[in-house]
Amino acid sequence: MRGCGELEPNPAAHGVNPHPGRDASPLEGTPSGTRRAPQDPQGARCQLRVSLFDVARRHFFGRTWKGAPQPMRSSAGEPSTVPFNEVLYFHTSLRIPGVVAVVEVVSVADKSDGSQHALGCGFAILRLFPGKGDPAEPPDSQPQRRLCVYQGTPRALLHPALQDPAEQSGLLKLLEGVYLHYSLQPHSPLQLVMALLPQNTLVSGSEPIPGVVPSSDITGKADALRKPRLLKTFTCSLDKLSIVLHPSLEKFEEELLQLLNSDRLSQTNCGPDGGALAVQERRLHVAVHNGWGFLERPQVVVLDPAHRLRNPFLSACPVRSSSHSQVLALRSHVQLKGLAHHPAFAVVFQLEYVFSAPVGRDGKPSTTSSSRMAFMQCVRWAAWSPFQETDGVPEALDVRVALRGGAGPNPEGVMVYAVAPLGRSSTEVHVLINGKRMEKLMALLWLSFPCLPQLSISQLAVTPRYPTISHSVASPWQQQLPPQLYPSPASAEIPCASGIAHLEVGLNRTPVQMAVPDEEPLQELPFTPVHAPVIALGTQTSGSPTYMSRSSMAHLYSAGFPDILDYDGQVAEVLDPKEPVNFNPQKEELDVLQSNKLILQFLAFSRLPQEGMDPNWPKTVYFTFQVYRFPPVRTQRLLLVDADGAPGDEYPCILAAVNADGTVDSGSPGLELDYLVDPDFLKPGELRWFLRYLALHTLHIDVWDGDSLLLVGSAAAELKHLLRQGRPAVQVTQDLEVITTEYFQEGDGGGSGALAPIDVFTTVKGTLHLRLGNVGESCTLGPSAAVVSCVITPCSLYSQPLGAVRRACHAHRLVDIDANLASLLRSSAPRGHARPGSESEAEEDAARRRKLARMEAVRRYEEQGHVEAPPHIAVRSPQSRDLGLIEAYRERSKVESITRMLSLAITTRHRVYAALGAAEFFEFPLKNPFNVQQTVTIECEDPELSVIVDSAEWRHFKDLTQTPTPLEEHMFHLKEGSAGPQVYLRPKETVYVPLKYQTFTSPRALQVNRTENTLSVVFRAGDGKPVAICQVDVEPTPHVIDQTFRFYHPELTFLKKAIRLPPWDSVPGSTVGGTGREQRIHVRCSDPNVICDTKSVDPGEPQDVFLKVAGSQSPQIKKFFILVDERLAAPAQIWQVYVHFLQRVDISCVTGQLTWQSLVLRGTRALRKVKCHTSHPGEIQVDPAEVFALPPNAVQDLRVGVRPRRAGARFAYLNVADVERHQLVASWLLCVSCRQPLISKAFEIVLPAGGAKGSSKKITYTNPYQNARGFLLRTDHPELLHFKEDSFQVGGGETHSIGLRFAPSQSPGTEEILVFINNQDDKNEETFCIRVRYR
Repeated sequence: MRGCGELEPNPAAHGVNPHPGRDASPLEGTPSGTRRAPQDPQGARCQLRVSLFDVARRHFFGRTWKGAPQPMRSSAGEPSTVPFNEVLYFHTSLRIPGVVAVVEVVSVADKSDGSQHALGCGFAILRLFPGKGDPAEPPDSQPQRRLCVYQGTPRALLHPALQDPAEQSGLLKLLEGVYLHYSLQPHSPLQLVMALLPQNTLVSGSEPIPGVVPSSDITGKADALRKPRLLKTFTCSLDKLSIVLHPSLEKFEEELLQLLNSDRLSQTNCGPDGGALAVQERRLHVAVHNGWGFLERPQVVVLDPAHRLRNPFLSACPVRSSSHSQVLALRSHVQLKGLAHHPAFAVVFQLEYVFSAPVGRDGKPSTTSSSRMAFMQCVRWAAWSPFQETDGVPEALDVRVALRGGAGPNPEGVMVYAVAPLGRSSTEVHVLINGKRMEKLMALLWLSFPCLPQLSISQLAVTPRYPTISHSVASPWQQQLPPQLYPSPASAEIPCASGIAHLEVGLNRTPVQMAVPDEEPLQELPFTPVHAPVIALGTQTSGSPTYMSRSSMAHLYSAGFPDILDYDGQVAEVLDPKEPVNFNPQKEELDVLQSNKLILQFLAFSRLPQEGMDPNWPKTVYFTFQVYRFPPVRTQRLLLVDADGAPGDEYPCILAAVNADGTVDSGSPGLELDYLVDPDFLKPGELRWFLRYLALHTLHIDVWDGDSLLLVGSAAAELKHLLRQGRPAVQVTQDLEVITTEYFQEGDGGGSGALAPIDVFTTVKGTLHLRLGNVGESCTLGPSAAVVSCVITPCSLYSQPLGAVRRACHAHRLVDIDANLASLLRSSAPRGHARPGSESEAEEDAARRRKLARMEAVRRYEEQGHVEAPPHIAVRSPQSRDLGLIEAYRERSKVESITRMLSLAITTRHRVYAALGAAEFFEFPLKNPFNVQQTVTIECEDPELSVIVDSAEWRHFKDLTQTPTPLEEHMFHLKEGSAGPQVYLRPKETVYVPLKYQTFTSPRALQVNRTENTLSVVFRAGDGKPVAICQVDVEPTPHVIDQTFRFYHPELTFLKKAIRLPPWDSVPGSTVGGTGREQRIHVRCSDPNVICDTKSVDPGEPQDVFLKVAGSQSPQIKKFFILVDERLAAPAQIWQVYVHFLQRVDISCVTGQLTWQSLVLRGTRALRKVKCHTSHPGEIQVDPAEVFALPPNAVQDLRVGVRPRRAGARFAYLNVADVERHQLVASWLLCVSCRQPLISKAFEIVLPAGGAKGSSKKITYTNPYQNARGFLLRTDHPELLHFKEDSFQVGGGETHSIGLRFAPSQSPGTEEILVFINNQDDKNEETFCIRVRYR
């Protein structure tokens, strides 16, 4: 064979390719002749086969293309040739020299039985992307090239002795005189079909590709890929999709968990260990397949049991309503793009389960570990072709598709859970299809042609049960409010208006990835965190519900707390927090008692025993919170008074106020705070907003340790019970769990490359007993619930009629009211003369005497008829000079004063009460006072005050505020270079100009001083003269805090968080995905240096708010606010975020061994008495541990000893507090990385479970030293194991028996207990592991 070739680089690969990293290169092979044809009596034909081969990794990949057999042609005097004339196409992202195409020539002969006999004639190596030093010929202008053909089979390339380049190896022998002609060039039109054709797949133009319009040539030899044309595509929406698993969802998952657990035990070759696998999430992969491959990456959506979603579609399903708990339903619909009307197009479903299992320190399953490992398993898959039986586009179909399982090929090429056997109990339901049992999937498809966004991948989260209703600018009752406000569930769930979760970053450093030499950009893959999100207040916690005994309640209410009385002196009506609240807004608005007195009584605090903490911790507490728009409150220190003769954990501790001198207040127990909300406090129309705050918001209270100044935890109290509903006074007592979030990362802590999952859990620290009350009071003013009009009444500052207002004022000197004139007179006064405006007391007395003399002269003139001339009349030149300056100044400023007076005549004042993030909307009536048309330019001096030029936004605000003025489309003209938008006015015409004021800057100083800010909007005619002026007086208003987040982070590092929102349509009774539109949430931050962002998701899917904060020096605290809004009109959620940046101290230690670290404490300017406190006193000790004096500007050495009980990484906190002033002097963030010690011996015992008594055992220890030594005994589970003696002495080489006492266990299971034998320096000598099985 003879041939030549050419390789041209693809221009699209240099920055303009719409698909980065890919090349669309057609492979055109045109062999023209051959020598040595195989001789066969039945006639042999030659076939061309092409495969892709990786020279570096020595393996074939992709699809082997086989062409049609062609006969051999020969003529006298000419060599034999075989005209293949085949054009091959492919696209790949592997633009490396090591990827070649292997072209094999095969002789095919027909056998008598109809089969074919193939014999290889030789092969050639085609360099697709030749690099430097390759033996391929340099590119030239010739359209063709030729390849040398080698003897044998292409399997010779797999020989280990073959080195690259293979063409120069002596192992390959050439076929003399045999060549292959070909041409190679890029084919840019192939980019249109790259989504329909997988990479590294060789195809010819005559092969059918679903989605490409086939050639019209009846012979089928036309090339459809030369100029490809695509079929028309549309978007399909899978709505109300559900899955039914037989015999039931519970039994199916139970059997699945049993099989997985058995497989796990068989692989580890161990017996049942009590490890429990759990279903963490159910996912469904949905994608479109055209027979060649997936058009896009499969979408991953989360499935939940249908009874949790309240899906109305289930009532129409062919499943009994009692079986809704056995149905897996989708939270929302799924949009599939790129569907074309072709029988090969199919929708592929893959049901995937995410399981979690406890993992021990060595990576093996362990029931004692709280860290869990997640893994995924495909259980079923299905494919549905919607166009096999329909002639046109289906309008709406109710489709059932059988799910498949077991061993067999599937589109994604994964292992699938096997189908259950046929032999089952008669009580189970079987669906038999073709002799096999299959589950059914029901899906209702609704085809909609508008392009819809792709559904994002869902993360692991718990859907909250409480509604989150966004704010609006108008009446809050326009929104959908639940008729009954239900109480919190009886389980361990904190009442909260919104469930918010945030994701915590890892404690270890991210391992460094190897750099890829290819400069092409990498494609981003979907990311799912390795750990479940942290559950914040409002969702389930790991604690158990607290119930007070009757004796505890009797002790609590016998303390003598003050009663909450109404205005008649009667005790307020007591409400049950477990009962729903019937909320009627009209009843609240028509209440004659318009003033509300909110009362908060902090009664008591119940301690819970904490591991490693003092049983009497905490001894004092204080609280921080914020009610409505009132300033934030930090209460005084409160002492926890234990009951006489009773342990602290049995009865609640009564709270008693502590005075500034440290003595306990002898007054009433507890702490009471009152908030009066009357019409004087509320701005016009704000009463509805206040009632809405009580109905839907939750009061978040942070509980702090009054001695160590460490955060104990947070509690949340629902305020809906404070709605009086026409009653004079109400009260409710709530027992709130104080919870905190902790992080722990299991592992060796040695900085290995693998990132261990982070165990995030919530811990209940205690119970806060709180009493809330609302007492109605009468007021002289009328109800303030009326909606304020948003249309400005046009009246100027001087529009009052004459005589209506008496204008009288005292005369003042010009130098006192005009600063410019006073400065001018002072600068012109000569030296030695008194300057106006700065006279001394003597000059003031002289002026007073002159005035009295003049008055005396006037009286003499009235009595005598004449006045004697003064003895001398002298002209004072300084006064004359001043009068001249004053006259000149008045003449010069006359024009300015007249202009200012005229401006006041056309100025209209309007007052807005601006809160953070809330848009204040109002309309200004602009009238053309001229008899000719005018084009008025609107100028705003502040970017926070703007004109609404978008008609859709204008309509949105008018609907919210119920403004009846007309709305005009395309009212404003935005001219480039203009000072603002322009509006055209006819003669004497009046239009309404929409304006809004919105600020995203936290007005901290303005909230304290309540300083007003005045802005102006100037309406200028075509000649530049103002037609009207709108003066806006902005009065800052404090905003409402929905939730507070506190983060502790190392200094000078970036804090990265993801805070999760619940679905916005999760109100009771709403339809999942009922809006049918993309969900878009806007987030803004009050600090411009904080990055805050979110991504759009489909309705019903969880929303994540991503946060990135730059660190600062310790001990700075960065405070900012995050505003979450759906329309950027008013914030639906305002989060107050505190980031405490602390000095980081890294401590590396061994479990059970005491490790010391030195810190430097610097003194302040004054002498202080301080004490050190740690967040984990059971594992961390500080020297000095008692109170010590810190001299001014001195340096004190602190020694921190760490003895962790578990291996892994965690955060701990160290505070140095002033014991007299109760101020924080210094703070450190301890990053403890602990590794597991080497275990020298292992023991295993079996103990009965449920017994009331423990068990005593003993183990022996031999002293390996030659002399006598003393040893200390430690354990990582002091609550389960007690030593007979904590230390012992043993002689050299002697053996000592260690007495062990095991505490009883009420539940069966397995626990691994470590026994640490340390020397006198508390360094670990040996470690024993005791596995205790409770049966």
